[in-house]
Amino acid sequence: MLFTKIRLSVSVVVSALSGYLFALGIEGKSSSGLELLYLLLGGILVTGASNGTNQIIEKDLDAQMNRTKMRPLPQGNMSVREGVIVVAVCLIVGTWMLYQLNLYAAVLGLLSYVSYSFVYTPMKRISPWAVLVGAFPGAISPMIGAVAVTGEFGLLPGALFFVQFVWQFPHFWAIAWISHDDYQQGGFDLLPSKSGKSKASAFQIMFYALLLIPFSLFPWLLDYVQSNITVVIISVLGLLFFLYAFKLYRTLEDADARKLMFASIIYLPLIQFTYVLDRFFV
Repeated sequence: MLFTKIRLSVSVVVSALSGYLFALGIEGKSSSGLELLYLLLGGILVTGASNGTNQIIEKDLDAQMNRTKMRPLPQGNMSVREGVIVVAVCLIVGTWMLYQLNLYAAVLGLLSYVSYSFVYTPMKRISPWAVLVGAFPGAISPMIGAVAVTGEFGLLPGALFFVQFVWQFPHFWAIAWISHDDYQQGGFDLLPSKSGKSKASAFQIMFYALLLIPFSLFPWLLDYVQSNITVVIISVLGLLFFLYAFKLYRTLEDADARKLMFASIIYLPLIQFTYVLDRFFV
């Protein structure tokens, strides 16, 4: 469904699932089917509410951009009132499901919704710093999965948060690079440098891709990851991802930004489920 961006919602809950399974392995606990249902469906619904609210707020701007003009609100296939009803149902039911896991999971879900919808979304037209702000709700999903198991905020949820937090920058900036001209039609200037698709922007993308390598080793430094083989895999994946960013820095070509974007989509679940496999099979 275009209004709730179901594919994006699914990618978010994949991160939540990885955090959940990783924490299960560390805590030595078993999962129930109902608990898993609450996590996955609750996560999809709360994320869908965030995406829907974003589209309600930006409906007029979406009509100006090729990448978003086919969405239900700009096309007139859905009214704002209908959109609000969908958002409310998704948010209420999704938050209730997360609350069945524990209070902290529900609080994180609501925090993600509020910060994405009412801080990040309006800030996108004001400053490129919106990317930093948006990285916070964008990195909460693995925390929700871990907290659903541990029942508390701690080093484990925090480590998973920071891995995905740093990943947000090269991932989103690759998208912003590809869609730069389209974004500007909607009044968005989201690349890290005012010079747009330049060496300065590409350097920052490359820097954060490099920074992701040590951050991805946080779970190992905290002794949550135990195998040296896992450390090698994580490091190699990080280096390969960095090379895509380096290629963009060298060429400044949209084609390389697109390759980096797809690499980022593949990289994150590979890293997250490498952590999971380390706990269950090593």
